[in-house]
Amino acid sequence: MPDGALKPQWFQILLALAGGALHGSAIMEEVLERTDGEMKLWPATLYGSLRDLEGRGWIEEADPPEGAPTEGGKRRFYALSEAGREALAAETRRFEGWVRVARSRAVLDEANPA
Repeated sequence: MPDGALKPQWFQILLALAGGALHGSAIMEEVLERTDGEMKLWPATLYGSLRDLEGRGWIEEADPPEGAPTEGGKRRFYALSEAGREALAAETRRFEGWVRVARSRAVLDEANPA
C-alpha cells in the first residue's frame, strides 16, 4: 500500500498498465491520449518513474504481448504487479472520496458535467 498520495505520473503509468503489458513509448502514448494531452510524460520522467515503480515492486518486467512490436528485442515491456494493482486501487478510492464530497456540496453540476 502506498504511504499517502501517488505522484500524478505514477498514477497514470499504473493506470496505463492496468490494461496490460506495455513498453515505454506505448505508455507515453496511452497517458497522453487518455488525458487528452494534459499529461505528457517526457522520457526522463517516464523512465525515472518506471525505475521507481519497479523498485517499489508495483511494476515488473514482462514478456511482450502476443503480436506486439519488440524492435528486435530492444523494447522492455512492463506489467502491473499485484502490489501495484493494490496501490492503484487505493489511490482510486481516495479520488472517489474527494468526488463524493464535491458532489455532496453541489460542486459538480450534474445536469451539465464538464
